Amino acid sequence: MNARTDIPEHALTPDRADQAIGQIAVQLPGATAVFRRLKLDFCCGGQVSLRQAAQAKGLDLDAVLRDLEGLERSDALPATAKPDALIDHILERYHAVHREQLPELIRMARRVEAVHRDHPDAPAGLAELLEQAHGELLDHMQKEEDILFPILRSGGAPMVLYPITVMRHEHTSHGEMLERLMALTHDAQPPAGACNTWRALYAGIAQLSDDLVNHIHLENNVLFPQFEPQAAASDGCGATGGCGCAG
Repeated sequence: MNARTDIPEHALTPDRADQAIGQIAVQLPGATAVFRRLKLDFCCGGQVSLRQAAQAKGLDLDAVLRDLEGLERSDALPATAKPDALIDHILERYHAVHREQLPELIRMARRVEAVHRDHPDAPAGLAELLEQAHGELLDHMQKEEDILFPILRSGGAPMVLYPITVMRHEHTSHGEMLERLMALTHDAQPPAGACNTWRALYAGIAQLSDDLVNHIHLENNVLFPQFEPQAAASDGCGATGGCGCAG
């Protein structure tokens, strides 16, 4: 028997349609950018359900739900650990997502720092730290996309050890940045009574942290080791260098 195709899409996700938009903003990282684009007030007006908010603005609820559903991302690894599949997964699940995450987090951080600057838990300097992280990640990902990943897709080469070593070093720097980020935001825990924007900001930071940790793990522990031993054997050096053959 064929599945019905005439069921409205929002009937398949009644919980989200009837959730308060402030709750969605906090629970679904990236939703704030959708709401901001649609001029839906998720902060002061966040107690209204998505259905009511869309109706009040004359928006197509199904279209809004599709936008939100597009933010749901699986952490499932590809069926194969072959380099091409891993690289495609990294590009789609992490590189593209980081490029979406950080500009919205920076915008919200600026807002929270300005509006709540007198609050004792206000994260002074958060926007600046996120801007630094954004710049460093963009540069890092571009180097992977332009230099490292094409070499890996072609099967690797002895010289691949150098860009891998550079990427591993930068991954360590990203981890140190996350430690500063977590310290500044009290492990992404908003204070009692925080507004929806503040709560959504910290939920997004928690998601960024999880994503970046998983991203680094996948490269350091799954992708890179597939090439390091063979590259080291090809040039006669240990995988970490230090054989004394230079100079």
